[in-house]
Amino acid sequence: MDLDEMIAAIGRITRTVRSLVTADVEAGYGADTTALARVMERVTDAGAVGVNVEDWDVRAGAPFPLDVAQGRIAAIKAHAGDSLFVNARSDLYLQDVGDPATRFAATVERLRAFVAAGADGVFVPGVSDAGTIGALVDAVEPAPLNVLAGPTTPPVSELAALGVGRVSVGAAPMRRILGETRAIARELREQGTFTFMRDRRAIPYAELNALFARH
Repeated sequence: MDLDEMIAAIGRITRTVRSLVTADVEAGYGADTTALARVMERVTDAGAVGVNVEDWDVRAGAPFPLDVAQGRIAAIKAHAGDSLFVNARSDLYLQDVGDPATRFAATVERLRAFVAAGADGVFVPGVSDAGTIGALVDAVEPAPLNVLAGPTTPPVSELAALGVGRVSVGAAPMRRILGETRAIARELREQGTFTFMRDRRAIPYAELNALFARH
């Protein structure tokens, strides 16, 4: 998704829902700190109150150097101030970067640098075991830790007891929906049957129309 599509999507969502909206802007769509600041201005103008900003340089296939990643967070906060909640994400676990024996320490170093630069929260996708999650919470307090849920992630009640401040589900719900859509298409094409219509989890037609009418 390019930047214009991202901004348009944020605007559609913020105009539709009553809840506060935070946007995943990947690495920020900006090649330098000036461009980053302009992007964040467009994000807030579209109605978002928060952003996830990652430290992974897609073009390089590697993390941004720590000083660069920290500088990007500092530039965003210097421009946006308290009007934008910045959730600084580190992808060392998600991308299996470096020696597993030192990955925790390297991640904590990055998270603390992001908080020092003004990040309001920190996000570590790719971690699912309670021990590591709890250690990350302790290492970054009082900044809230955000984790990405997966099939083996502890339930929300346990995450809350560990001190986790935020839980994301990422693309998992959409992937589940697309999987169901593919299964329906295969049934229609290969069997010519309609057993998928027996699923009682489907939203009733009238209820769905009412949702669209309200929004």
